[in-house]
Amino acid sequence: MSGPSAVQAPVGTHDVLAPDSARWQYLIATFADWARRYDFSLIINPLFEDVAVFNRGIGEASEMATKEMYVFADRGGRTLALRPEGTASVVRAFVQHRPATPYKAWYVTPAFRYERPQKGRYRQHHQLGVEALGTDDPSLDVEVVSLAWRFYAALGLTRVRLLINSMGHLECRGAYVAVLTDYLAAHEAEICDEHRPTWRANPLRVLDCKKDACVALTTVGPMLIDHLCHECATHFSQVRSGLEAIGIASELNPRLVRGFDYYTRTTFEFVSDALESAQNAVGGGGRYDTLVEQLGGPPTSGIGFGSGIERLLLVLEAEGVTVPVAALDVFVVDTCEEDATSSLVDELRRVGLSVGRAYDARSMKAQMKAADRSGARYALLVGPREQTAGEVTMRDLRGEQSAGQVTLSRERVVAHVTDLVKKRL
Repeated sequence: MSGPSAVQAPVGTHDVLAPDSARWQYLIATFADWARRYDFSLIINPLFEDVAVFNRGIGEASEMATKEMYVFADRGGRTLALRPEGTASVVRAFVQHRPATPYKAWYVTPAFRYERPQKGRYRQHHQLGVEALGTDDPSLDVEVVSLAWRFYAALGLTRVRLLINSMGHLECRGAYVAVLTDYLAAHEAEICDEHRPTWRANPLRVLDCKKDACVALTTVGPMLIDHLCHECATHFSQVRSGLEAIGIASELNPRLVRGFDYYTRTTFEFVSDALESAQNAVGGGGRYDTLVEQLGGPPTSGIGFGSGIERLLLVLEAEGVTVPVAALDVFVVDTCEEDATSSLVDELRRVGLSVGRAYDARSMKAQMKAADRSGARYALLVGPREQTAGEVTMRDLRGEQSAGQVTLSRERVVAHVTDLVKKRL
């Protein structure tokens, strides 16, 4: 009689094990460091919210809300949704807790979207991002964009470009949408098959379409950048000049409207020339000066960006960038009949070293294989002879074997190994 079949992760999700998880650690640690430099503090939100939190922000009729969000009723009859993106939850927390402004937060979070899985795109993916609320100063736009730019550079990416546009505010964008609607109505037969039946519900989505028909049609059509009011045009000019002043080149893309209804004024996207153009976005974001009000708060400006971890790892691979993966400092080999090294392992860890060891009284040969697989620089060997003499044999696993082994007293070994590791940092 056969047993139960082995369970697997749900479609569109994936497990991240070592050594891949070490690359994730490096990305997150690098991002956390740059967020600290820009005075952003960590925020941790619930993974699910009242569905209205997302519907008000991304638009109840949007494709994400109607087709991609994971929506469910809990046991109390409340309609909840798993987080599809990071911004709305941060803004909801801002409305609820009213921290002092400007409020600057960074996050790392899983996000959930029911869409067709493909390379670099999962139904549960993971995002890094920042949100800044409380001012519409264009200098803050420059800060948010530059934080992302510096982060990508710190990872070693060199083929990333910044695309930028302005969505204007509700008034000047509304006037543009009227002009765009007339234009699309006159050329409806040229709209792609996907958007032809639905474009009137949100004409701006046609600008966001990547299909050749819509790209060709909107490239020669009316542009939002030409319909900005004086105030929005001035704001956008100051953002671009601010970026130029700190050496960040930006490319105007009048078709860049991003995918969410809440964006106003500055919108931006980072694309990688190392990926295929259809899926080359590395991250992006923009200003959302009405979202706080939509979630029940006072009029408050905001701006942020997000970047997918899975997509970033693809870009790093495409550019041939090797993410440093820290190896163990020491592997302890114990061939005594009884445990002779637990105190040594503990002492090494307490002074800050990363230490591995074998278990289950394995043979010397098996333990040395494990030490080599671990990537550790040094192996510390304690057998019956060393135990009796109060000594430890240290072997350099990555150096010349002829000169890579020394015998140390038990009292000296921790200080000696610590000194060697520090010298190699």
